[in-house]
This record gives sequence, structure tokens and C-alpha cells, in this order.
Amino acid sequence: MTAVREALPENRYGRSADQRADRKLKIIGSVLGVALLGVVGWIGYGYVSGQGLSAEVIKFKVVSDDRVEVHLEVRKDRDAKGYCTLRSQSEDGAEVARKDFRFDGATDRIDQVLTLRTTSRATAIELLGCTDDEGA
Repeated sequence: MTAVREALPENRYGRSADQRADRKLKIIGSVLGVALLGVVGWIGYGYVSGQGLSAEVIKFKVVSDDRVEVHLEVRKDRDAKGYCTLRSQSEDGAEVARKDFRFDGATDRIDQVLTLRTTSRATAIELLGCTDDEGA
């Protein structure tokens, strides 16, 4: 007895519908993957290039019940002008001082010791943020 062949001979009648669908899905997936990478790259570049201003509280010292000295370092573009907001808190978490410090110097790094007057003894200093005048 001879075996009866049920399937069509391979590659005799062109590609099957499944092969064409697989190829379309691969192309669509590749295009969407490249588009996603482009969007992520664009967002990342915008975030990194938009970081022209950063600041950090290096240390602070409680001088008295109504005064705190804060060592603040600001890194910025040479021509940038703006301000940083500092907040001081007491032991129970209540705000005892808040002050904005302007920076206008034509330098890319400002390293300064600042004084905050408080309403009661401070135990913590927090840098709330810095704002560039051009970004406001």
C-alpha cells in the first residue's frame, strides 16, 4: 500500500496566509518598537537637558534657638538667575522658618553659607527646590 499525501507540496503554491500574517506582525512590531525607543530617548534627552539648575544642602548648624546656618551649593548655567527655597523644621515637624535665597552671580557654581531666622529651635533643614527665572 502506498501512503496518500494530504498536504500540498511545500513552496509549490506560494506562501500560506499564516506566513504572510507572521511577516506583517514582525514588521508592525519592529516599527512600534523603534517608535517606542524614539519616544523614550526624546523624553530622556528633554529631562537631562532641562536640568540646568541643581542645588544641595551640604550641611547645617543650629547656632541658637532662633538661628540656623545652612551651607548651600547651587550648580547652574553661567548666566542663570533665580532662587532656592529653604525650610527649617522643629523636632515635632512644625515649620519654624522658610526663606527664598536669590542667586544672580555670573558663575556656574555658588557655594554659600546662609542664615535662617527661626521662630523656635530648628532640628532639620530641607531644600524645597530651586527655580530658574527663565523657567518661571
